[in-house]
Amino acid sequence: MLAVETEISQLLNADTVRVGLPGSTKDEVLKALLELVSNDPAVADPDTVQSDVMDREALMSTGVGQGLALPHAKTRGVTDTVAAFAVSRQPIDFGSIDDQPVQLFFLLLAPESARSQHIKVLSRISRLMNRIDVREELLAAKRPEEVLEILGRGEEALLHG
Repeated sequence: MLAVETEISQLLNADTVRVGLPGSTKDEVLKALLELVSNDPAVADPDTVQSDVMDREALMSTGVGQGLALPHAKTRGVTDTVAAFAVSRQPIDFGSIDDQPVQLFFLLLAPESARSQHIKVLSRISRLMNRIDVREELLAAKRPEEVLEILGRGEEALLHG
């Protein structure tokens, strides 16, 4: 089980970060995000994961505003917390609460037993992505390694002032 202190940057690596995510619709983007985590050993049942993410999205859009979407699900399809991050090539209509298109996507999947930690990580992602400087740097990033550096620096500032 993932420790509560786990940093967002620890959940990601160059294989689970994509700059220039393909797709022009919400469904295409969600499927492309799920593809980024499909080889993670913690993804035990990709079909269940996809179904749970789509079901969660059908309840209410995870487009949280300011160009960010946080698709997420608690699912029996994973054995540990799994994440992916992507910047899309073009703004996507994601049904966001502010009616603005989305280019930054953070997928978070957690086992059903990790409810408390799932909420804490979602909250930390939201706080980090509320920083306009972080969002602007992410939109300008050219490589996954840059994204990881930006998220790491942003989280460090968030956690340690």
